[in-house]
Order: sequence, then C-alpha cells, then structure tokens
Amino acid sequence: MKKLQLPLLILIGLILVGLLYYQKKQNPQPIRKLPYFGPAELSDKTQHTIPSFTFVNQYNEIITKKDVEGKIYVVDYFFVTCKSICPIMAKQMKRVYDTFRNDNDVLILSHTVNPEEDSVSVLKRYAEEHGVFDKKWLFLTGDKKHLYEMARKAYLLNAEEGDGGPDDFIHTQNFALIDKHGHIRGYYDGTDSVEVSRLIQDIMVLKEEK
Repeated sequence: MKKLQLPLLILIGLILVGLLYYQKKQNPQPIRKLPYFGPAELSDKTQHTIPSFTFVNQYNEIITKKDVEGKIYVVDYFFVTCKSICPIMAKQMKRVYDTFRNDNDVLILSHTVNPEEDSVSVLKRYAEEHGVFDKKWLFLTGDKKHLYEMARKAYLLNAEEGDGGPDDFIHTQNFALIDKHGHIRGYYDGTDSVEVSRLIQDIMVLKEEK
C-alpha cells in the first residue's frame, strides 16, 4: 500500500503544477498590482492622467506627450548646479537607466527647475557627463511656468503653492512612475537606494500589466 502512495503523491503534485502553469498562461497578470495616484477630488472611476506638455530635450528636439504615449516613464526634477540632493538622484537614476537601457518600453524624463541657466547645451553636457548619449534618458527644459505647473499639477511632485515666477523654486528628491496610459503609479525617494530598487521592480510589474 505504501509503495502505491508515493507514485500517487508524485502524480498529484505534477497535476497541480500543470494546473498552476495553465492558469498562469491563461491569466498572465502580475500577482502584485500597483496603486493609482491622483487628486482626492477625482471619483473612484476616474484616474488622474498626465496632460499635454511641450519641452525641449538635450538634443534641441521638441518633446511632447505624444513621444511618451504607450511608454512607461520615470520623472524627476533637478538642476545642473545643484550640489546637495541632485548628484545623489542622478546616481540613482543612472541605475534605472542602466537597467532599462535596451528596453523600448521605458523612458526617463528629467526636468530642470532652473531653465534660465540650464540651456540645451548645458543639459547635453550634463547628460554626457552621466554617460547618456542616447534618447532613453531625456533632460528637458522649457518655459519655467510650464515646467513648474507640470511638477505641481500633473506629476504631483510638489504640494507648495507657486506661479513659476522669478522667485518661485521647486526642489524635490522624489521620482514619479507613469504607466503606458499616463497614470501615476508610484512615488520614490530618489536619494534612497532601497526606494530606487523598489522603483525598478515596479517598472517590471508595469511591463507585465495588461
């Protein structure tokens, strides 16, 4: 009797493994699902979506919302002459860049908060100093009011009031993760390596999301 039990248990185990594999093939959704972020006043059935934008990258090319449609992208705000949190953020963002360098689904958009000084040529030099010679990681400049409005109203990276005027200034270490449909799906401390590791894992989750 005992001799029959072992083969039977093995057979049952193989059947269970087969069923689990079949279920995974039929429903390839990731086990973990990322939340959606947006203004509290939106209803449960309405997700905050990133609006249209127009900026210029380090190659003096116009970048709009159309360029990120269907892409997963990471957003941050920085300025070239920053000596405090920005160098740490750039080092951590480079980890994201290196991980997804050859992945056509993923982009990085780094916006300057100091467009008066961070010209196209300055951003290009800054990008090259960080080993970026392609269009996977874009460094963006443009109208200050537009840059700041996107940071506050679109990406929700800064809760302070401001009009993008001469005396207005944003300084945040947070990264935002945007899915292929323009929804905010996560926030991460760009100065924390553990948080950025979580960001990399969350990008993997979004890549599997249907």
